[in-house]
Amino acid sequence: MGLLSNRIDRSSLKPGDHIYSWRTAYIYAHHGIYVGDNKVIHFTRRGQEVGTGTILDHILVSSIPNRSIVPCTVCTPPSDGHGVVSSCLDCFLAGGILYRFEYAVTPAIFLAKARGGTCTLAVSDPDDIVVHRANYLLTNGFGLYNVFKNNCEDFAIYCKTGLLVVDNSTMGQSGQAVSIIGGPLAAVMSTPLRLVTTNVYGMVATAVGVYCASRYAADIGMRRDVMKVSAEDLTTRLTTGLLQVVEPCLTVLPPTVS
Repeated sequence: MGLLSNRIDRSSLKPGDHIYSWRTAYIYAHHGIYVGDNKVIHFTRRGQEVGTGTILDHILVSSIPNRSIVPCTVCTPPSDGHGVVSSCLDCFLAGGILYRFEYAVTPAIFLAKARGGTCTLAVSDPDDIVVHRANYLLTNGFGLYNVFKNNCEDFAIYCKTGLLVVDNSTMGQSGQAVSIIGGPLAAVMSTPLRLVTTNVYGMVATAVGVYCASRYAADIGMRRDVMKVSAEDLTTRLTTGLLQVVEPCLTVLPPTVS
């Protein structure tokens, strides 16, 4: 792995690794935990890699690779109750390139990787604990999928760190989700500069600064609204309603009568 790429060979994989693979046109990356024996445990929305429950699905679905209609004998289908699944490495990658998510990176390296969802400042727990969490959640679930608050990257980061965002009104752990929000936010916050300067380089520099600051502040390793939660306690909280993640819904307004 290098500064600009986290690409690795399969031979370097070890149980407990947080891996991911970019999909078509680098629209998004799918994340999971490698648990050994050529198997990956990952979180989906009822078996689908990407799902928002909104019209955004029609845009994202075009980047999902075509899969064989013949079921894989190694992969396990999603449970009716949750979307945590076990797949062979080949099905997880779906023809894509293998990357390993980096933990405990320095602030300089974190900011140098402009695209979110590739590394974090947080420290990973030992590999055996990571594998235990992934296997436990494979049986017991990880709650409802939410593209901004509870997605495949959130699942993998939780398995690696045991850290959970406790404030439901804020973003989850996902760096990809922060990047999606951070880009438009940076553009909006830099817009007032047009009132005081016409220097396009100054506005671009400000937008980049706002984007980097938002990514840095939202990283799971920097946040203060997180707590260490065991996998057993997590599922208990989900079952009793002490921890809730709701699926995003698309509100359709009735047509106006002119």
